[in-house]
Amino acid sequence: MKDMKKTQAVLADGREIVYYDTRDEGVRTAVDTRDLAPVVSGSEMRYDRLLDEWVVVASHRQTRTHLPAADACPLCPSTPERATEVPEADYEVVVFENRFPSMSGGGAEREALAPGWADDPFPRRPSGGRCEVMCFTPEHDASFKDLTPERARLVLDAWTDRTAELSALPGVEQVYCFENRGREIGVTLPHSHGQIYAYPFVTPRTAAMIASTAAHRHRTGRNLFEDVVAAERADGARIVAENAHWTAFVPAAARWPYEVHLYPNRRVPDLLALDEDARAAFGGTYLDLLRRFDRLFDGEPAPYIAAWQQAPVRSGRVDFALHLELFSIRRAPGKLKYLAGSESGMGVFISDVPPETAAARLREVGE
Repeated sequence: MKDMKKTQAVLADGREIVYYDTRDEGVRTAVDTRDLAPVVSGSEMRYDRLLDEWVVVASHRQTRTHLPAADACPLCPSTPERATEVPEADYEVVVFENRFPSMSGGGAEREALAPGWADDPFPRRPSGGRCEVMCFTPEHDASFKDLTPERARLVLDAWTDRTAELSALPGVEQVYCFENRGREIGVTLPHSHGQIYAYPFVTPRTAAMIASTAAHRHRTGRNLFEDVVAAERADGARIVAENAHWTAFVPAAARWPYEVHLYPNRRVPDLLALDEDARAAFGGTYLDLLRRFDRLFDGEPAPYIAAWQQAPVRSGRVDFALHLELFSIRRAPGKLKYLAGSESGMGVFISDVPPETAAARLREVGE
């Protein structure tokens, strides 16, 4: 990636750590001095025969670090007095294997499923895959919205590099880069960070999109993603922001109170295929959206999930469109959107805020 230096190292328990810097002169030689036992993961995948979906069971994560005090944060840089997950005294962007992974073993060939496995009353297998943590900034109290466009670009390039590295692991079928922010979302480490999952299967949401695009292609001969973005741009009611390289809009059937989808104007299947113009424009575009979210609720920071939707590694790539989905569970100051009976029990979302109202509000709070 442009002007990016990558330095790989190993933590005390054998996990990989990778530093990403914008300066070639950045030297990363600090050694992890902690006495750590090797990571032990007992996770497995169990198959839901009724829904045709895999569920990951990861009971060892019950002991993961939960809301530590600022002076015990494992994501801050190390100091002479305290060693953390990041041995260096400073960093720009850093990625390391999760100490409490939901999935692990992505570097080994996945066990082949035995013939007739789906007829087993309780199909299960080792989880496979890989889970990584990405820290966007060494500042404990900073948020992604506080980054400069240049740092946001570095994060984008790091996401791209990790997508390439993880996609090459045997058994990995899909790479998912995402950020959770806010205790309301379930964040257990307040230091600004994201995660990257390398799944050993194609996720249900992506599989549904691929099926829809295939049906649309068969029916119309056109690409569904391109038709959706073109329709939103032509209608304009739900457009939040747009420029020569990116378009952000509230989807017409938004599930969350405030939800924005960000698409590159040139359709590509994944982060690896973004051109330089789109990469250069990403930082300012994305930071603008995050800052709009934080102006919605009378000064209350918006809890959100930011999720990159990428094509799987080996299937459904021709018609897929890379895009980022950004959404908040806050529906009004002091009020959250809970997944209650209809959403959790039946998967039918009931939206509290009309998408056109949400888009108008997000345009209103722009600078």
